[in-house]
Amino acid sequence: MPDDAPIATHLQELRRGTAVLACLLALERPNYGYALLDELASSGFAVEANTLYPLLRRLERQGLLVSEWSTKESRPRRFYRTSEAGAELAAVLGRDWARLDEALATLRGAPGKHVPKRQGTAGT
Repeated sequence: MPDDAPIATHLQELRRGTAVLACLLALERPNYGYALLDELASSGFAVEANTLYPLLRRLERQGLLVSEWSTKESRPRRFYRTSEAGAELAAVLGRDWARLDEALATLRGAPGKHVPKRQGTAGT
Protein backbone atom coordinates (compact mmCIF):
# COMPACT_ATOMS: atom_id res chain seq x y z
CA MET A 1 0.00 0.00 0.00
CA PRO A 2 1.35 3.44 -0.86
CA ASP A 3 0.83 5.03 2.56
CA ASP A 4 -0.27 3.08 5.62
CA ALA A 5 -0.64 6.15 7.88
CA PRO A 6 -4.14 7.09 6.65
CA ILE A 7 -5.22 3.46 6.91
CA ALA A 8 -3.93 3.21 10.47
CA THR A 9 -5.79 6.42 11.35
CA HIS A 10 -9.07 5.10 9.97
CA LEU A 11 -8.64 1.74 11.69
CA GLN A 12 -8.00 3.55 14.97
CA GLU A 13 -11.17 5.62 14.51
CA LEU A 14 -13.19 2.50 13.77
CA ARG A 15 -11.88 0.72 16.88
CA ARG A 16 -12.40 3.77 19.06
CA GLY A 17 -16.05 3.81 18.06
CA THR A 18 -16.53 0.15 18.92
CA ALA A 19 -14.49 0.00 22.15
CA VAL A 20 -17.49 1.07 24.24
CA LEU A 21 -19.60 -1.82 22.97
CA ALA A 22 -16.72 -4.28 23.38
CA CYS A 23 -16.20 -3.24 27.02
CA LEU A 24 -19.89 -3.28 27.88
CA LEU A 25 -20.23 -6.79 26.45
CA ALA A 26 -17.05 -8.14 28.05
CA LEU A 27 -17.90 -6.66 31.44
CA GLU A 28 -21.21 -8.44 31.74
CA ARG A 29 -18.92 -10.62 33.89
CA PRO A 30 -16.94 -8.56 36.45
CA ASN A 31 -13.28 -8.12 35.62
CA TYR A 32 -10.34 -5.85 36.39
CA GLY A 33 -8.48 -3.72 33.87
CA TYR A 34 -5.45 -5.85 33.07
CA ALA A 35 -7.51 -9.04 32.72
CA LEU A 36 -9.96 -7.14 30.52
CA LEU A 37 -7.08 -6.10 28.26
CA ASP A 38 -6.15 -9.78 27.90
CA GLU A 39 -9.76 -10.85 27.30
CA LEU A 40 -10.30 -8.22 24.62
CA ALA A 41 -7.01 -9.10 22.92
CA SER A 42 -7.74 -12.83 22.93
CA SER A 43 -11.13 -12.05 21.37
CA GLY A 44 -9.42 -10.20 18.52
CA PHE A 45 -10.20 -6.75 19.90
CA ALA A 46 -6.83 -5.49 21.13
CA VAL A 47 -6.97 -2.18 23.00
CA GLU A 48 -4.05 -0.24 24.44
CA ALA A 49 -3.99 0.26 28.22
CA ASN A 50 -3.76 4.03 27.75
CA THR A 51 -7.05 3.82 25.84
CA LEU A 52 -8.85 1.33 28.08
CA TYR A 53 -8.36 2.83 31.54
CA PRO A 54 -9.68 6.32 30.69
CA LEU A 55 -12.58 4.65 28.86
CA LEU A 56 -13.45 2.58 31.94
CA ARG A 57 -13.43 5.69 34.14
CA ARG A 58 -15.59 7.61 31.65
CA LEU A 59 -18.12 4.77 31.35
CA GLU A 60 -18.30 4.58 35.14
CA ARG A 61 -18.89 8.34 35.43
CA GLN A 62 -21.68 7.97 32.87
CA GLY A 63 -23.30 5.22 34.96
CA LEU A 64 -22.70 2.54 32.32
CA LEU A 65 -20.26 0.60 34.51
CA VAL A 66 -20.04 0.07 38.25
CA SER A 67 -16.87 -0.85 40.09
CA GLU A 68 -15.70 -2.07 43.44
CA TRP A 69 -12.35 -2.77 44.98
CA SER A 70 -11.42 -6.34 45.86
CA THR A 71 -8.65 -7.26 48.27
CA LYS A 72 -9.11 -11.02 47.81
CA GLU A 73 -6.23 -11.20 45.30
CA SER A 74 -2.52 -10.70 45.99
CA ARG A 75 -3.06 -6.96 45.65
CA PRO A 76 -6.16 -4.74 45.61
CA ARG A 77 -7.89 -4.64 42.24
CA ARG A 78 -10.76 -2.59 40.95
CA PHE A 79 -13.37 -4.84 39.35
CA TYR A 80 -15.75 -3.34 36.80
CA ARG A 81 -19.06 -4.68 35.58
CA THR A 82 -21.73 -3.44 33.22
CA SER A 83 -24.59 -1.64 34.97
CA GLU A 84 -28.24 -2.00 34.02
CA ALA A 85 -27.99 1.22 31.99
CA GLY A 86 -24.83 -0.13 30.36
CA ALA A 87 -26.58 -3.38 29.42
CA GLU A 88 -29.42 -1.39 27.84
CA LEU A 89 -26.93 0.70 25.85
CA ALA A 90 -25.05 -2.45 24.78
CA ALA A 91 -28.31 -3.89 23.45
CA VAL A 92 -29.03 -0.71 21.45
CA LEU A 93 -25.47 -0.50 20.11
CA GLY A 94 -25.47 -4.21 19.27
CA ARG A 95 -28.68 -3.89 17.26
CA ASP A 96 -27.30 -0.87 15.41
CA TRP A 97 -24.02 -2.71 14.76
CA ALA A 98 -25.99 -5.59 13.23
CA ARG A 99 -27.87 -3.14 10.97
CA LEU A 100 -24.61 -1.52 9.88
CA ASP A 101 -23.04 -4.91 9.22
CA GLU A 102 -26.02 -5.88 7.09
CA ALA A 103 -25.85 -2.58 5.19
CA LEU A 104 -22.15 -3.07 4.47
CA ALA A 105 -22.78 -6.63 3.33
CA THR A 106 -25.45 -5.32 0.97
CA LEU A 107 -23.04 -2.72 -0.41
CA ARG A 108 -20.35 -5.36 -0.92
CA GLY A 109 -22.78 -7.54 -2.84
CA ALA A 110 -24.47 -4.76 -4.81
CA PRO A 111 -24.44 -5.37 -8.59
CA GLY A 112 -21.78 -3.35 -10.38
CA LYS A 113 -19.88 -2.60 -7.19
CA HIS A 114 -16.63 -4.26 -6.32
CA VAL A 115 -15.17 -3.84 -2.87
CA PRO A 116 -11.75 -5.50 -2.74
CA LYS A 117 -11.00 -7.71 0.23
CA ARG A 118 -8.18 -6.44 2.42
CA GLN A 119 -5.02 -8.45 2.58
CA GLY A 120 -3.85 -8.44 6.17
CA THR A 121 -5.05 -6.36 9.07
CA ALA A 122 -3.20 -3.72 11.01
CA GLY A 123 -3.60 -4.36 14.74
CA THR A 124 -4.20 -1.54 17.20
